[in-house]
Amino acid sequence: MYGIHRKTLPAKIFILLMQIIYVLIDYKWITPHLTSTMAINMFLLILITFIRLNSMMFIWLPRGISWKEAIRNSLAFGLYYLGFPILAIWSSFNLVWFGWLLFIIGSSVNSLSELLRKPFKADPNNKGKLYTGGLFKYAVHINYFGDVLWVLGFAIVTGNIWSLLIPIMLLCMFVFS
Repeated sequence: MYGIHRKTLPAKIFILLMQIIYVLIDYKWITPHLTSTMAINMFLLILITFIRLNSMMFIWLPRGISWKEAIRNSLAFGLYYLGFPILAIWSSFNLVWFGWLLFIIGSSVNSLSELLRKPFKADPNNKGKLYTGGLFKYAVHINYFGDVLWVLGFAIVTGNIWSLLIPIMLLCMFVFS
């Protein structure tokens, strides 16, 4: 899945278009049901996620993406961009500051670990070798840890206990697939 070395612009554009559709659906049909504070939180979390992940995909870490991965990523974005705001309508607890903290730490760990690994992966002499520098000296899949952390933070900001199922599902996917 991750060993594609050819241009895969159509799959990337598909992911981008699906994200835009999700954001428009969120803005038109979900956001009006949120409190103004929650609407701002959801908007900022989605905006940061959108910018960060698309910057990684198109600018910082351009790599081939299969259609299978494009579809799976698009479904995940649907959960984040639509599922979290829908669940936020029924917010029952307030740990927004803690959620934001986890979101920022997780986003930073995920992006920084990938960016620090980029030169290693770009060197043909390292083909087939395991990168153990940067943040990867702490864990083999520290980037996935960052993913789970930022998604958990996003879930906590919603204030809905059911939103915690999304990071749990993500963690299970990383562990079992």
